[in-house]
Amino acid sequence: MQIYFVRHGKTEWNLASRFQGEHGDSPLLPQSKKDIKKLGEHLRGTKFRGIFASPLDRAFNTAQGIDDAMNANLPVVIDERLREFNLGDMEGMKFADAEKKYPEQMNNFWHHPDKYDPTELHGEDYKHVIARGKSFAMEMAKRFPDDDDKVLAVSHGAALSAIMGGLLGYPLKDIRKNGGLSNTSLTVLETKDGGKTFKPVVWNETSYLGRKLSKTDSL
Repeated sequence: MQIYFVRHGKTEWNLASRFQGEHGDSPLLPQSKKDIKKLGEHLRGTKFRGIFASPLDRAFNTAQGIDDAMNANLPVVIDERLREFNLGDMEGMKFADAEKKYPEQMNNFWHHPDKYDPTELHGEDYKHVIARGKSFAMEMAKRFPDDDDKVLAVSHGAALSAIMGGLLGYPLKDIRKNGGLSNTSLTVLETKDGGKTFKPVVWNETSYLGRKLSKTDSL
């Protein structure tokens, strides 16, 4: 079976290079709604067994927009395990300000996940995010075990990088080795053994958007 992982559409805080995290939630940009429609049209005809989304509006609204553009008429099921990283005290801060105030944590968050300690920030660590993401993926693999089963899961950039790295079996220090994910991007992972192992089929695909991405599309 395959899980189609989508990062939500670009928001006002993405554009402003500001951390949203688990609690911050800014509106989708007008351009994002067009991008979401394009992704839905790209996926039209794909038979999904279910559509799942983080409870945060930016992810749920992305999932609903894709559903509408596909004409799939499937309910979007909220799943807390797809929620973004809890970034604690960094949520709402601009990246540049967070780098000044928490230089070590910022460096480790992006470049050394095995050394990232969010205790001071009152946040969530990589292991916890990976564990909840694996729990979601394993459940999907058990519920939809047939070779042609597909589910759509809309989540967030930091969480998805951690979750998918974990599903691919990367060690914690290399969990982000495939790089960041763009807004409204599609990544497909496949399992043929009931969720024990996953392999990438598509990674960070955005060609259907038909435009050149800017730096803030990947923040």
